[in-house]
Amino acid sequence: MMDGTSDVSQAVAGAESGDRLGREDWIRVALQTLIDAGVERVKVLPLSARLGVTRGSFYWHFKNRAALLDALIERWERQNTDAILGQAALGGNDITAAILNVFECWVDDRLFDPKLDFAVREWARRSPQVRAIVEQEDEKRVAGLARMFARAGYGRQEAFVRARVLYYMQIGYYALDVRESLERRLSLVRDYLVSFSGVEPDPDLIAAYAARLLRR
Repeated sequence: MMDGTSDVSQAVAGAESGDRLGREDWIRVALQTLIDAGVERVKVLPLSARLGVTRGSFYWHFKNRAALLDALIERWERQNTDAILGQAALGGNDITAAILNVFECWVDDRLFDPKLDFAVREWARRSPQVRAIVEQEDEKRVAGLARMFARAGYGRQEAFVRARVLYYMQIGYYALDVRESLERRLSLVRDYLVSFSGVEPDPDLIAAYAARLLRR
């Protein structure tokens, strides 16, 4: 996700130049507000003030606040769940390559936005409806990872358990706000791969993966 301050500044600049704010402007500012301050602050009047426009602009694009909140959930699903499912579906039967594809989600927030994921989970603590959606999306993500393991030859139950271990470990990283340098995480990649897959990974794949990340 782009920096929220930049998004707001761009949207305000558009309003000041006479351009009507688009639906995407409202969604971007609402997403950043959700991340920064929680769902309770995602309200029409504060968002209007942040954008420097009247609330009438909001109703060009959304019927009400509930419609905006639905759009935020849809965006979260489309970005974060689709990223995991898409990365897990890449490649062939080499489990090392497959898991490294998924690892891309954890190091590239253009694929998977951890701050947004955490914000939605905080929202779910206060909303049974959102909690049900989060549980459904978690099941989808684990199922996608289980298919990745099954494709590499693991039995159904083992694939499911390994998928859970991989997914829950990373979500735990975010929940505990674990902070490590890229170099530190790369030093652990081989051991993570062994833990997740039960097989010795191809060192050439690890080297190529590390080199690609360090070039960014």
